[in-house]
Amino acid sequence: MKNIYHRTECRLCGSKKLKKTIPLEKIPLTEKYITEDQLNSTYDLYPIDVYMCLDCSHVQILDCIDADILWDDFTFRSGQAKIIIDHLNDVAQKTCKKYKLRINSFVIDVGSNDGTLLKGYKDQGMKVLGVDPAKEIASEANKANIPTISEFLTETTVDKIIKKHGKALIVNCFNAFAHADDMNELMASISKMVDSNGIFIFEVSYLVDIIDNLLLGTIIHEHLCHHSVIPLVKFLKKFGMELIDVERVPYQGGSIIGISQHIGGPFPVNQSVNKMIDYEKKYKFNLPGTIETFSIRLNKLIKEFSKLISEWKSKGEIIAGYGAARSGPTLISQFKIGDKISFIVDDHPQKVNRYTPGDNIKILPTKELLLRMPKYTLIFAWVHTETIIKNNHEYLINGGNFVIIFPKIKIISAKDLVK
Repeated sequence: MKNIYHRTECRLCGSKKLKKTIPLEKIPLTEKYITEDQLNSTYDLYPIDVYMCLDCSHVQILDCIDADILWDDFTFRSGQAKIIIDHLNDVAQKTCKKYKLRINSFVIDVGSNDGTLLKGYKDQGMKVLGVDPAKEIASEANKANIPTISEFLTETTVDKIIKKHGKALIVNCFNAFAHADDMNELMASISKMVDSNGIFIFEVSYLVDIIDNLLLGTIIHEHLCHHSVIPLVKFLKKFGMELIDVERVPYQGGSIIGISQHIGGPFPVNQSVNKMIDYEKKYKFNLPGTIETFSIRLNKLIKEFSKLISEWKSKGEIIAGYGAARSGPTLISQFKIGDKISFIVDDHPQKVNRYTPGDNIKILPTKELLLRMPKYTLIFAWVHTETIIKNNHEYLINGGNFVIIFPKIKIISAKDLVK
C-alpha cells in the first residue's frame, strides 16, 4: 500500500518479538477532509492495529504513515481550547518555579504546535524556541513571536540549534513524544540538547488509562506509541537519561508527565517512579493479556451500541456527530456507523463544508445543531465532552440528546442538566 510501511521491530528496544494485542478495523487518514468535487474519489484504508513488544513491554502501532503526508495541513491547534491553554500555562509556571529558572533561561519545545506552551514560558521571562514539522502551524507561531523551526527534530537540526543558542535548561515534548517513528533518533536528539544541569519534560497519554477507560479515540496514526513507565525507564537509560519524577494527570482522558535528567544529574529521583513501576507490575500492564482485555470490552461495547443505533434508525431518528476530531475515523470505522451519521458539526475553518474521507459525512457549522435538531448527537471530540454539553444546553432543552460512548454508553438529555 502506498504512503505506509509496516515496521517489524520494537520502536524502543529493537526486538522482533511483537504480538498483536488490539486488532482493529482499517481507517482512512485522519485530518484529511475532502471537498465536494472529491466525493467520488477512491480513498485507501490503513491498518491501525496495536502491538506489544514481548521483550520491553512497549505498546505501539507498527503501521506508519509517511510523515510528510501525516503532518501536511495538520488542523490541531493547542491554542484552540481554553482547557489546553490553561494546562500548558500551568506547566510552564510550575516548571519555572520548581526548578528556579533564571530570567532568559533557554527553553525548547519539541512538537511545539502553535507555541502555546512556549508562550507560557516566554511570559515568565524565558528565551524560547519551538521545533515542529507542520509548516503552516510553525508559520503561525513565528507570526505570534514564538521563534519556531519548521523541521523534524534530528541530530543535524540539534547541532544547528546548539551552535546558535547553546543547550537548553528545559526541553519539553508535550503530546508529541508518542508521534515519532524513529524514537531512537528523537531521544538521541533530545538528550543532546539538554544541558548537563537541565531536564527533559514530556507528557503522553498513559497506557494504563487507555486500557482502563477504553480510550479508543486516542488510537490514531499520529499516536505511534502508547507509553507506560516500565519500558520508558529502560529506553531513557539507553541515552544516558534517567526518569526522576512521573505524575498522572487527567488531561486527554489520562496522561503522565515525566521528568528526566542526565544520569547522575542534580535532582533526586522521586519515589513516584518506583511507585508507578510497582503499579504497572501489580496490575500486569507489562503483559499482553492485560492489553488484550481492551478488545474484549470494545467488542462487547460495539455490539451494545450497534443494537441501540439500529433501533434509533428504525424509528427514523436523525443522528449527528459533534466534533470533526482526529479520533472520529477510528470511532466511526470500528463501530461501522458511517452510513448512520447524517452530518457532523464543527466550527474549524479547515473542516466546515468539507466531508470525511471514505464515509463522506458533511461537516456543518455548530449552529446547525439547533437548526436541524437531530434526536441523538454522538460526541466524537471526546476530550471536550464537558465543554460541549455546557455550551449546548438549548439543544438538550429542545429535546436533543448527547451520546457518550466511552468507557460505557451514556445518553445525556435535558433532565441531566444541573438545576
